[in-house]
Amino acid sequence: MSAETSTPVPRVKAAVYGHRGASALLPEHTLAAYAQAIADGADYIEPDLVMSKDGVLVSRHENEISGTTDVASRPEFASRKTVKTIDGERVEGWFTEDFSLDELKTLYVRERLPQVRSTAFDGQFRIATLDEIIDFLVQQAGRAGKGIGLVPEIKHGTYFRSIGLPMEDKLVAALQANAYTKVAPITIQSFEVGNLRQLRTKLGRSSNIRLLQLIGAANEQPGDVLAAKGTQRYADMITPAGLEQVATYADGIGPSLRMVIPLDAAGRLGTPTTLVRDAQAAGLMVVPYTFRPENSFMAAEFRKGETHARNPEGSIAEMRAYLATGIDAFFTDDPALGRRAVDGQ
Repeated sequence: MSAETSTPVPRVKAAVYGHRGASALLPEHTLAAYAQAIADGADYIEPDLVMSKDGVLVSRHENEISGTTDVASRPEFASRKTVKTIDGERVEGWFTEDFSLDELKTLYVRERLPQVRSTAFDGQFRIATLDEIIDFLVQQAGRAGKGIGLVPEIKHGTYFRSIGLPMEDKLVAALQANAYTKVAPITIQSFEVGNLRQLRTKLGRSSNIRLLQLIGAANEQPGDVLAAKGTQRYADMITPAGLEQVATYADGIGPSLRMVIPLDAAGRLGTPTTLVRDAQAAGLMVVPYTFRPENSFMAAEFRKGETHARNPEGSIAEMRAYLATGIDAFFTDDPALGRRAVDGQ
């Protein structure tokens, strides 16, 4: 056997996506969480994007913000509490689209999972805009001396469009207006289909921007499909034929972890599905979500200690089980652990 045929081609390391920053350590979507993610070795940082009343893209997990800010304790905003239908679901609370940016900037951020994670940083950080995150990313990439990518997620695109606050063009304009993000690795993600198709038409395939089709629960529908009374479900997307269709407009899929390796009846990792192989055969990268370092989020065999205890070694072991399936990247709330899992530390 020749040296040429006997030498294996080294596999490119999976990329580490800092899920909402280093959100296991600091309140999600804050500049502090993004700085920690970069310091901890994230290849990309992820802002979820929603809109203010005056059309500014801000980073929150959802447009309902009582779970991640102190808005519910602010008497001046008590009358803003309301009920809305978002992607077919009734949601009660306070919504970004009912506040101007100046008003949102008066709020303080708090921990979204107080039962599991520290609340020590509640009341210390403000909501960040996309422009602020981009400027901060440029600064931090310079300090780190390496390129760091951005993975913005468009949240509830059809809903925001229906109330006169479309996000897609504003996002692309913001990315293209900055010299760094104009050429840096960018992955725009969405649980919807139509906006990704439109972005593909607008951007083509030669730009620095990749598109990631997020995959929700198998029996659920994308928000735009639901609004149009269509029939497509996420389960349809992850068949070989469905993946071929996704590949016509997207560069990858973002399934939940358990779509890649499901849990058995005992809560342990079962047999990997064919999803990674099928998606990659269709030319799609696979970027599952989300690894979290607390026992309560892990498969049973990796848990050690109390239910909600932080378990770094267990999280690393779980990540490595998924890396063995050949995933291209992954979302983690703790990029330092993700870096160790990928680098073999």
